[in-house]
Amino acid sequence: MKISKIALAGTLESSDALVRIAPADSVEIEINSSVGKQFGDAIIATVQAVLSELNITKVQVNIEDKGALDCVLRARLKAALLRASDEAVEWEKML
Repeated sequence: MKISKIALAGTLESSDALVRIAPADSVEIEINSSVGKQFGDAIIATVQAVLSELNITKVQVNIEDKGALDCVLRARLKAALLRASDEAVEWEKML
């Protein structure tokens, strides 16, 4: 999947995350999290797993995390990535 524009998903409410996606020349991940000391490695692993699932190799990911659960983070990340791409979505693969 190719990222062609800037997109957002999520909120800055407690237990949520605001994900910002932008085109880039490589994978750039920036995370600002209220629970980063405890779960920073898990958040990065989740981001990398979602990028791998969608075959994305060039993207800038900025996450403002307010304690989102892994399932919320995955949903916000996928929504922002899909909004940032002009490609057709293969919904069968989005499980």
